[in-house]
Amino acid sequence: MKLSEYFEKTAGRGILATADAHGAVNVAIYARPHFVDEETVAFIMADRLTHKYLRSNPRAAYLFMESGEKYVGKRLYLTKIKEEENPELIGKMRRRKAYTAPAEDRTEKKYLVYFHIEKILPLIATHDS
Repeated sequence: MKLSEYFEKTAGRGILATADAHGAVNVAIYARPHFVDEETVAFIMADRLTHKYLRSNPRAAYLFMESGEKYVGKRLYLTKIKEEENPELIGKMRRRKAYTAPAEDRTEKKYLVYFHIEKILPLIATHDS
């Protein structure tokens, strides 16, 4: 199964981890990635700590844990390749079309941040990963 299909069909929760140039770490809950192709994903993000850290360090890791009682999922190791501020494109990419942001979030600037997938590992490491 292609990675894009896996994320399209699999329910679960994701966490995006970033670090700044000095090594300060941040983790945040993120929805499933949007696939551009099988090697490129994008995330919609607000101008908060995750986005700030990506300005000084383009590397990130995304951990996805499938819904259920077993520890199954994927770990994606990512490198930021570009970003854009395009509210119309961001609106089209949102999965929850009926979503209405809370009033304080409506004026917050949003970014579409693109990453190259460097490496894919299972959620639980084997002796080879």
